Amino acid sequence: MERSTSSILHALPILLLLLICFSELAASTTQVQLENKEHGVSLAKQHHKHKHSGFSEAECPGACTYRCSKTAYKKPCMFFCQKCCFKCKCVPPGTYAHKEVCPCYNNWKTKSGGPKCP
Repeated sequence: MERSTSSILHALPILLLLLICFSELAASTTQVQLENKEHGVSLAKQHHKHKHSGFSEAECPGACTYRCSKTAYKKPCMFFCQKCCFKCKCVPPGTYAHKEVCPCYNNWKTKSGGPKCP
């Protein structure tokens, strides 16, 4: 009988520590969910939100594939979009417009003054 009581007493601090850790984890998760609900954005929507700036060169082809997906001129669109993405580290969201989101992308012009980036 003494042996089982002794082993329970040794395990008690570990169980208390685990309980504290799990309660902290649950509290922090609840806090994040509350903060996201306050801003009107669920965690799922925030995860799938379009990222349009801070790209690495490896991310540019994927962003440009979507940006150029509805054009009839895919090759030139992809060429210039990737060129702009490599320089600006940014691709506007959507398949057209919204260039104001990426100032570098928006302000890079051709010699004749037209837009360089699709």
